[in-house]
Amino acid sequence: MQYHAEAGVLLFDGQQTPFWLRANQNGTVPVTQPAASLRLGVASGYTGPTTRVGQTKPKRFDWGYSLEVVGNTGRTSQLLLPEAYMKARYSFIEVYAGRRRGSVGLVDTNLTSGAYSWSGNALPLPTVQIGTPDYVSLGFLKHLIAFRAFYNHGWFENDGKKVTHSYLHQKVLYVRLGKPSWKVKLFGGFNHQVQWGGYSTSLDNTMANNGVLPHDLQSYIFMVTGYRHPNEKNTSLSAFENNRIGNHLGSVDLGMTVDLGHYNVFAYRQNLYDDGSLFRLTNIRDGLNGIRLRNNRPTHALFSIREALVEYLYTKSQGGAIVAMMPALLGRDNYFNNSQYIDGWIYKQRALGTPFLTPGTEVRPGLPNGAIANNRISMLHVGLTGQLAQVQWMTKISFSNNFGTYDAPFPDQTTQLSALLNLAAPVTLPVLGPVSLNSSLALDRGKLLPSSTGFYLGLRKTLTHQPRTVATLDQPK
Repeated sequence: MQYHAEAGVLLFDGQQTPFWLRANQNGTVPVTQPAASLRLGVASGYTGPTTRVGQTKPKRFDWGYSLEVVGNTGRTSQLLLPEAYMKARYSFIEVYAGRRRGSVGLVDTNLTSGAYSWSGNALPLPTVQIGTPDYVSLGFLKHLIAFRAFYNHGWFENDGKKVTHSYLHQKVLYVRLGKPSWKVKLFGGFNHQVQWGGYSTSLDNTMANNGVLPHDLQSYIFMVTGYRHPNEKNTSLSAFENNRIGNHLGSVDLGMTVDLGHYNVFAYRQNLYDDGSLFRLTNIRDGLNGIRLRNNRPTHALFSIREALVEYLYTKSQGGAIVAMMPALLGRDNYFNNSQYIDGWIYKQRALGTPFLTPGTEVRPGLPNGAIANNRISMLHVGLTGQLAQVQWMTKISFSNNFGTYDAPFPDQTTQLSALLNLAAPVTLPVLGPVSLNSSLALDRGKLLPSSTGFYLGLRKTLTHQPRTVATLDQPK
């Protein structure tokens, strides 16, 4: 069981919090105001194996939970629950219900710019989920092929939305090829995200039947399976359902790890889809590419680099500028935007996927500001982390060229530089004892976001309670 408390203050000199102080923070950092923040959390993980004299057996059943409360106060106040869930595991199957942090896709989760479809940028949605807690291997394929999968159902918010009472559907399947002792391991898989159901007075009858979007059992099956032309089976559906039910998006990912002894390399590629363009390979240029180098050597040097990451995100193609029902011309995918779900791939005003596809509420005044105002970009991202004496340091630097959307393009040379330096040092204080002193300096310069320089300073106290392990003798049978 672990407890944590963190108190901090966020200050900046512009109209918005600098990008890397708020991006991929699960929606807990305010966008438009300085704030004092207090975070309180408690979590209980799985308790681990059962230990008996002479042997250790994994538990067949286990459970855990996590609760984190974040309070921000400034010109306005917020009370947020970025995590509040209970989980249970039986063998290799896990079930949970509530809000839970996480990202989806093959990506380095420490230094990344963000996984494409689900990055941890927004407050987590309330969901119920069944799946595997990690990669598992079964039967005669044990240790050679492992898989990770889950299937869930979630709920979008209603406040401030043009489409209310809509749902989330997610499923993923990833496979790992390679025994633990192998130097090279291969990864592959996909994730599938759908917005579906709901009601809107903003849609005419070609988009929804009297404002109602399909949500019955048959429509659910059509949506989960990605069934094409469902209105041929159910003629009561609106004309818009001649393709599929709901707003579908995700990525098809490939990855590889290479063990070089003192170093480990992880390379990955996320191929993006929003309609049929990826199947027809018309948007194959779009994707997130990354390579991370990890230094596993123990070091006693004053200065060291532990991990280095380079990513390149390109979303400018989208299958081309022309929309037509011909494989070579199926374009204008308009990532994170949808004609029915007009609020965009957004939860609580934050993009659910990569934060570099920018909501209209975040771009500079004067630029087009649709739901997702900027989804055609070319972006280079570098991340580094290491140690300086007793100080853990991390830096992120991202440079992007931003083109808006096909329907509402940005002016030429709408470039953006966003950078972050984070330092964390252990200190001992009266009463509190050992704590972590965290400080971050970030800046935005360019023509996409308002120029801003910001600073965060916080103290974090963590306590871990480890229950005693009692060895017991098996009772005679």
